[in-house]
Amino acid sequence: MHMTLVIAAGLLLLAVFLLFGWLWGASAEGIALAARCFLPAWAVLAVANMWVGVTRAGYTMGQELPILTVVFLLPAAVAGLVMWRLPTP
Repeated sequence: MHMTLVIAAGLLLLAVFLLFGWLWGASAEGIALAARCFLPAWAVLAVANMWVGVTRAGYTMGQELPILTVVFLLPAAVAGLVMWRLPTP
């Protein structure tokens, strides 16, 4: 359940980034730039989620790495689709 919530939070954060990209650039290029900016921010947050799982919840790195992969890649794949479908500057 926690993994689903974190993925949903990632998709919501991506939507916020895309909205600000549209408001900032008012173009497809602004949205694509926002999707590119989302990736490092989401990577940091996904690793922070893994760190909490290891240090607070008592999971091992081996248990958390597959979860980190899924948690990071699903929102990142959506961001990748946005970047792929929209023109870049």
